Amino acid sequence: MAETRIDKWLWAMRVFKTRTVATEACKKGRVSVGGSPVKPSRALKVGEVVDVRKPPVTYSFRVKALANNRLGAKLVPEYMENITPQSQLDLLDVVRISGFIDRRKGLGRPTKREGRELASFTDSLAGDGWDFDFLDDDDDSED
Repeated sequence: MAETRIDKWLWAMRVFKTRTVATEACKKGRVSVGGSPVKPSRALKVGEVVDVRKPPVTYSFRVKALANNRLGAKLVPEYMENITPQSQLDLLDVVRISGFIDRRKGLGRPTKREGRELASFTDSLAGDGWDFDFLDDDDDSED
């Protein structure tokens, strides 16, 4: 196999859950090869570098082999190499932490799990060893 459609390859490599989602990402300009956005029908060749923007991270993959059918997760490293820079991967940790503080409007109440994680996160920030007592001991002596 010399060429395959980029949307089909992204779906087969498990970058996107469905081929429709991969096609939409290409149409919206979130997938690029060589720095230029591509259409879903663009032919992909071995050795090319594919950039996929999934906010806030831009993933980079080098094509090692082509496939038209969806692969098992264990076989994916034989077909592509993840060359995403570490700086992009570090953004995931930042978003994971700040996601609790800056909750987007319209997401509703946090789930029970999110509430526990938020409580443990805020406890870790507040646990710096300082214990503040806002009541003055002098106020009690006036009675």
